[in-house]
Amino acid sequence: MAPAEPVAGEDGHRVTCHLDDLLVDRGMTLKELAERVGVTVVNLSVLKNDRAKAVRFSTLTAICDVLDCQPGDLFTVWR
Repeated sequence: MAPAEPVAGEDGHRVTCHLDDLLVDRGMTLKELAERVGVTVVNLSVLKNDRAKAVRFSTLTAICDVLDCQPGDLFTVWR
């Protein structure tokens, strides 16, 4: 049986963040990423748990630099 597709949130977005997977793959904690990116753990937690309504390009760039990834590795827009 195929997994159920996520349901759009109250704000209607269909973006899923894969920060947990990237952190596991790199053996990094959310706290370490926050320190290296220069944002709070709370802000990254909001992003990680798909509760963010926006992300600054400067933050996205810093996350991608630290995790050595592309924005498409971090986010998926599902149909």
